Amino acid sequence: MWAALRQAACPRLSQLGLRQFSLRAVARPVLTSPCPRPSPSRLQSFLAASRPFRSSSSTSVKRNKATSTPPAADLPVLAPRSVGMWLMMSSTLVFAIVVVGGVTRLTESGLSITEWRPITGVLPPLSEAEWEAEFEKYKKTPEFKMLNSGATLSDFKFIFFMEWSHRLLGRLLGVAFVGPLIYFGLRRKISRSQFAQLLGLGTLIGAQGALGWYMVQSGLDEALMEEPGAVPRVSQYRLAAHLGLALALYAGMFSTGLGIIKDWKFSRGGQWSGSNIGKAVRGLAKPRVKMFKRQAWALTGLVFLTALSGAFVAGLDAGLVYNEFPLMGGRVVPPADELFAPSYAKNADKSDLWWRNIFENPTTVQFDHRVLATTTYVSTLLLWASSRRSALRTALPPLTRTAMTAAFAMANAQLLLGISTLLYLVPVPLAAAHQAGSVMLLSAMLHVLVTLRRPGLAANMWRQALAGTKRSSTAAAGTKARI
Repeated sequence: MWAALRQAACPRLSQLGLRQFSLRAVARPVLTSPCPRPSPSRLQSFLAASRPFRSSSSTSVKRNKATSTPPAADLPVLAPRSVGMWLMMSSTLVFAIVVVGGVTRLTESGLSITEWRPITGVLPPLSEAEWEAEFEKYKKTPEFKMLNSGATLSDFKFIFFMEWSHRLLGRLLGVAFVGPLIYFGLRRKISRSQFAQLLGLGTLIGAQGALGWYMVQSGLDEALMEEPGAVPRVSQYRLAAHLGLALALYAGMFSTGLGIIKDWKFSRGGQWSGSNIGKAVRGLAKPRVKMFKRQAWALTGLVFLTALSGAFVAGLDAGLVYNEFPLMGGRVVPPADELFAPSYAKNADKSDLWWRNIFENPTTVQFDHRVLATTTYVSTLLLWASSRRSALRTALPPLTRTAMTAAFAMANAQLLLGISTLLYLVPVPLAAAHQAGSVMLLSAMLHVLVTLRRPGLAANMWRQALAGTKRSSTAAAGTKARI
């Protein structure tokens, strides 16, 4: 074919006997006379002869592109970035529910709705008659009879809307989570194991709603009217369980969503925790970094436990005793007979003295929360300081060091919020900010843990496949350009 092209383009080349005609370089012969301009008939013959070559070349390049694309059927399912963003938005909804729930407790609004209607309760009362009917139901509760007997309909509407908003956010979370989960599952955007894990979180959302109503029932019990010295409020045990489950939901959504986003970016050629993958994996395998990771896990658990102890403080109004810091009544530790008062024991042999004071005595509950909060702060300080030491600093991923600094900054803010809430007798804005701060500190520690994990298997395989695709595409484009 090349001989025909040469003769069609310039018969002079054939006369010189040039037999080497390379795609990469064509030797320029020294011609004794210029190549004559080809006649129109010869030019048409040249173009006709070149068409099969161009057609076969483009077909070859297209075939190369098709074969260089990684077959998705041969790779594990890698959740796209949209799944991670959906989980992050869901965790944000949980965060809002926790904060609004805290405000509901602080304003003593949690017992204003006396029925649990998951479907019909979406709408608030729409007429004056409906409002009067709801108010009459509230008047039968121990809280109204013992504390709010002078409340008006206007007062009732305020506390009703606080509790209604809290429940509405919970319903919105269920719809916003279950709907996309079904969609991603049917479209095979997530693996079977991820679907099972996220389905478990969806089940916990339903359990959280049931647990919330179980908590409210404890404050509507008519037996409170007959118990001497009783205060009509929800059980602090059920309140702590309700908050604990919410924090577990938040941690599951936040960490899973963040991990999916990091894996997706890594599979597209991005860095891992701020450094190249080889350096990051070598660093994570070092004993010092493994020890740091174990300490970070322990600190995350301590943050979670401190937040739970805060639920007991809120449930018993323990923030209204000893409004000073760091002392309690002029002493670091209150008297032993006050911390472990015999009056809280219910068994005749006083065998329940210790644990009942720990969970039911407001003085002991506040002291425990102080100890846990101080321990959390000091532990965060020490872990941050260890991440700044040269021996560990060089081994930790850059993003881990940044995340640890953010966690320590949040611990400082949370400490100041807690002290201010105590000194100013638990004002609603400060107390709500303090509860939000506990979730933000938990988020910061979860971020530290995410930066200390390795890329998932699916992310690694997709990264290698896409890198091979890119190299093949680049080679095919170079071949086409040379042609």
